[in-house]
Amino acid sequence: MRRVTIPTIKIDARKCKGCSYCVKFCPKDLIYLSTNFNENGYHPAVFTKEENCTGCGLCGLVCPDVAILVYK
Repeated sequence: MRRVTIPTIKIDARKCKGCSYCVKFCPKDLIYLSTNFNENGYHPAVFTKEENCTGCGLCGLVCPDVAILVYK
């Protein structure tokens, strides 16, 4: 039997500058910008509904701050 793994996205809130590219490019709308500020004064991205993620990796590819890692 084949083991099924759920893709995981890790967002480093300290690196995120809230550009929202990941929010715009996520095909499943699983990322949003927090209403809270990070230590640099930005609204960082937040990943939600992990079970719905396809692991496409677009969020990590478009992040200019390399704040997103995608684990498949």
